[in-house]
Amino acid sequence: MTDYNQLLEDLKNGEIESITIQKEDFLDFRTVLIAREDFKHFRGTAYHLGLTVYTYTEEPSK
Repeated sequence: MTDYNQLLEDLKNGEIESITIQKEDFLDFRTVLIAREDFKHFRGTAYHLGLTVYTYTEEPSK
């Protein structure tokens, strides 16, 4: 199983630029994402066929 929390930490720390999540992995990833206190700093952009790319922003979303 993928360690989504570690991927999110790597993204937050600038070690990686983005995280690409496939449609079939989205619900597992989202469960980890929304459990984090800083989840509003992660921005997801949806693409064709259920692909979502997450990036980290310094400003939280509203």
